[in-house]
Amino acid sequence: MTFAPLLAAPAVVIAHAFAAIAALVLGVAQLAAPKGTVPHRVAGWLWVGLMATVAATSFFIHTICTFGPFSVIHGLSVFTLVALPGAVAHARHHEVAGHRRAMRSLFFWALIVAGVFTLW
Repeated sequence: MTFAPLLAAPAVVIAHAFAAIAALVLGVAQLAAPKGTVPHRVAGWLWVGLMATVAATSFFIHTICTFGPFSVIHGLSVFTLVALPGAVAHARHHEVAGHRRAMRSLFFWALIVAGVFTLW
């Protein structure tokens, strides 16, 4: 396996892919690590930034088109950009169950499902 095709892609695709990979790795670490700690909060803000980057850059990638220039994956990007602020708000209001549910949903739908569809 080589990264040559990825590195030859447009800059937005490179940024999207590397942000997604970083979010996936950091997300796994966040799910496994102790919650409520300073490192969890710092890594959480980094993860939110990475996810926002992944979602935002997806709107400039039109390789898979099912609805005009967009696809179902772009719908997951909209879901991500809407759900991220809500997930952060849950944490800020100490609504642990809501925060956990929102973040796990984002991890599963926006990274795992979208990634599987993209690689498929």
